[in-house]
Amino acid sequence: MAQFFSIHITTPHLRLIRQAATIVRNGGVIVYPTDSCYALGCHLGDKTAMSRIRAVRQLDDQHHFTLVCRNLAEISTYARVDNSQYRLLKATTPGGYTFILQATREVPRRLQHPKRNTIGLRIPDHPVVLALLEELDEPLLSSTLKLPGDELPLTDAEEIRRRLEHQVDLVMDGGPCGIEMTTVIDLTDDVPQLIRQGKGSLEPFGINYG
Repeated sequence: MAQFFSIHITTPHLRLIRQAATIVRNGGVIVYPTDSCYALGCHLGDKTAMSRIRAVRQLDDQHHFTLVCRNLAEISTYARVDNSQYRLLKATTPGGYTFILQATREVPRRLQHPKRNTIGLRIPDHPVVLALLEELDEPLLSSTLKLPGDELPLTDAEEIRRRLEHQVDLVMDGGPCGIEMTTVIDLTDDVPQLIRQGKGSLEPFGINYG
């Protein structure tokens, strides 16, 4: 049975954030709010918890998980970032983007794209997840909470608890989140490539999308 925390979205209570971090460190799978959609998260080094997220979403081993980071310094630990990439990241984070970058050796092989050695990373603009990341002192392995057969991500925490109470360990209720997923931009080539149109504007990347 999943625990259920009602979290204040602007001033999250530290006691609840610490409890959530402990659940993650102990191998739990959590549902947490972001500036785009609710997401599933677990410890980045926990293979079993990652497999549980795959089972919830019915994902194959080709799916790109995302490392949710606190800041650009943390991204640079897990991805190779050159000067032009850094300028783009600095101009668009935190916010509604996920970036595909070349992974460093700090990223476990199972988290990387099997053929390209890339990883998805993002810096959210939401006080709850930023407080959780600060308490964890490392990124959170994450995937958007969009269940098989659903057209849109889940946005109501009570419904999330009802549908997933036996599959996750914690639901962090931060009120209604959006249903628009992040914009995914591949920065591994000289020219940014759009992978998925979502919440983030394409203007900073000079991408025309019709």
